[in-house]
Amino acid sequence: MLNLTAPRGFVAVAVLAMLAAPLAPAGAQETERRTDCPDCPLSGALSPEPQVFHTQEQTFRVVPMKGLNRPWSLAFLPNGDILITEHGGQLRIVRDGVLDPEPLAGIPEVFTPRRKGLMDIALHPRYEENQFVYFTYHRASPRHRLAATTVLARGKFDGRGALVETRDLFVADADYMGAAQTSRIIFAPDGKLFMVVGQPARYEVGSADYAQDPSNHAGKMLRLNDDGSVPDDNPFVDTPGHRPEIYALGIRNANSLAFHPETGELWETENGPQGGDEVNIIRAGANYGWPVVSYGRAYSGELTGTHSGPQQTARQAEGIEDPIFFWNPSISPAGMFFYTGDKFPNWRGDLFVGALRGAEIQRLIFNDRGLLVRQQSLLRELKQRIREVKQGPDGLIYALTDEDDGALLRIEPVEEQAQ
Repeated sequence: MLNLTAPRGFVAVAVLAMLAAPLAPAGAQETERRTDCPDCPLSGALSPEPQVFHTQEQTFRVVPMKGLNRPWSLAFLPNGDILITEHGGQLRIVRDGVLDPEPLAGIPEVFTPRRKGLMDIALHPRYEENQFVYFTYHRASPRHRLAATTVLARGKFDGRGALVETRDLFVADADYMGAAQTSRIIFAPDGKLFMVVGQPARYEVGSADYAQDPSNHAGKMLRLNDDGSVPDDNPFVDTPGHRPEIYALGIRNANSLAFHPETGELWETENGPQGGDEVNIIRAGANYGWPVVSYGRAYSGELTGTHSGPQQTARQAEGIEDPIFFWNPSISPAGMFFYTGDKFPNWRGDLFVGALRGAEIQRLIFNDRGLLVRQQSLLRELKQRIREVKQGPDGLIYALTDEDDGALLRIEPVEEQAQ
């Protein structure tokens, strides 16, 4: 059995280089800058036609389904249909392989100014019994004008065109203004729900220091029951001065969660400041360091301070967990999953991570000691910010492009023709 647990204190720097460069399809696209995000990298116009790519180990086809506006996350229904959240507050559905032009009803009012919106989506483990759909979104904060807070909500999908009986299950006490803050959710095998809440920027409402403050939810990994209540075995449930929902702390801005299929560990990707994007294994009661230490630096280029950098020049500190590895320069890692299917046997057991600033999918390969040994860059030629990447129940790979003219990408193997 492959053990991907790295020795304590080991950090591998993820070098942004391709193992085997895919061949770019013909016809380079013109690029344009996103109007809602001036600092985002240039993105290209995605062709609506399928495109074939070749690597040393795999030939595959990318089939786009356009018609989405900044899609954020997806969930596969038991009948093969796909629910897709759009950051602007719409819930969409793909029925029998066709995107329904009408959004589903039942999503509450979503706070969308200043890069806020509708985010993650997940089905209850017993969805076929209860039809529960969970999602995270930003709503207007009652504490600060122009600020938003993060909410976990649940509704029942009626199987036709709406979520019904929708209600908020948990409302975080963290407030955000201009900076992008995300919230991911995932159900554990025991039925508990993990929810991550990002930290505020230092120059806005609140402070990045909140990520180290156990009396609030900002910059924390939370663990909840499926009704939003607190499990009685959470690590800080009986600790004075600590919010009982907290499972781990010191988290800057997590963008994906995935359970390792063999070890059962909870893995997380996290956006650093300038450099220092991380992949962590989340452990009960652990501290992941932000904003005390980071392998990144401030956006000013200084090692510390100036609102965006860590507090110390040291990259490690006693009592703080090291990442499994980090990227420098940043790729803004987003969705993540371990491939366990049979459609791509050469990729089985590998970790796939979508990249926003990197505009690619990265395939990460580990050795039997759990150390990163190889990387492969996929789909960089498309010039699309990849917000989400997941394995489908059919063993294919699905990705969402974080673009105004966004798309669902289906990645499928292509058999090589004998010469």
